[in-house]
Amino acid sequence: MSKELTRRALLASAALGVAGTAAAQDAATKEADKVLVVGVSCSPRKGMTTATAMAAALEAAKGVDPRITTELIDLGGMKILGSDGNSSAQAVRETDDDFIKVLPLLDSPNLCAMIIGSPSYYRSMSSLCKAFLEKLAVFREPTMRLADMPIGALSVASNRNGGQELVIEQILMAMLSYGAVIVGGKGKGPLGATLWNAFDNDITRDELGMESARNLGIRVAEAALKYKG
Repeated sequence: MSKELTRRALLASAALGVAGTAAAQDAATKEADKVLVVGVSCSPRKGMTTATAMAAALEAAKGVDPRITTELIDLGGMKILGSDGNSSAQAVRETDDDFIKVLPLLDSPNLCAMIIGSPSYYRSMSSLCKAFLEKLAVFREPTMRLADMPIGALSVASNRNGGQELVIEQILMAMLSYGAVIVGGKGKGPLGATLWNAFDNDITRDELGMESARNLGIRVAEAALKYKG
């Protein structure tokens, strides 16, 4: 092989290396620019009304800005244990339950906001929702990782006035323990999204409720963009 061919090959290789590095840096920058909004459905019924309402909220959130990405965590069918009185981050990570399956997504450096949803059972959040909220203690050490993060809430009940707002208040009050910033909806749902399961589990037929879910998604997305800065 001539020296000229060798030189050209080396130059070409160097050029590819520079281009590859630039492309990798560009990809990393785009990844860092993502604004992740996570919706957590805390209903034991996987894929049902609470999850459907959450999906609608996330879809609306995604439409606010191209940088926004969304992920739905459906806790239905999962086993999540509540606090045993030991709220240390290490204790939470070592608990033998399904929280470890969702922890990597919640650990994402791009996480900028959450929407937490629960059905109303006897005018209170589900036990699954309570356990999930207690598990978030993992983010209290060594720093309050959820401090100033926008949080919204939604609830589904079998009656139009079935305790949805009480459940939302319970979720949001719990999140204040983590230093989160509370985000409500707008219009007729200022506290959050309230939905009525009155149509044989087809929550999409509750037009007023679905509107409140979409409005909540938009508000949380707007707050997430401000949180990202």
